[in-house]
Amino acid sequence: QVQLVESGGGLVQAGGSLRLSCAASGRTFSTYSMGWFRQAPRKERESVASISWSGANTDYADSVKGRFTISRDNAKNTMYLQMSSLKPEDTAVYYCAADPHGAAWYDKVFSSWGQGTQVTVSS
Repeated sequence: QVQLVESGGGLVQAGGSLRLSCAASGRTFSTYSMGWFRQAPRKERESVASISWSGANTDYADSVKGRFTISRDNAKNTMYLQMSSLKPEDTAVYYCAADPHGAAWYDKVFSSWGQGTQVTVSS
């Protein structure tokens, strides 16, 4: 398993941008599918975006398509989520996740999780 640490959350006004980072330990990061999830108060955790080990494949929730971009730098063992045109409904704790299964980015089943970073979007 990999250890995951998120950073980059904070308070931003609606329409603003933030970039989240997920730093992973372990030499096998480059072989893992990765994903971002979020959980708002009193709501179920939902998948936001996911990416295959090479970065060639990505998937997004309909609610963030065209506004969020997921990427990874395997040389730095880091995954990113660039968030733009943020809305108050994007307010949530954002978690990164990883899994060695090649299709995890598609089926959204992940075995390793970070502790989360809070994103708050004010109106």
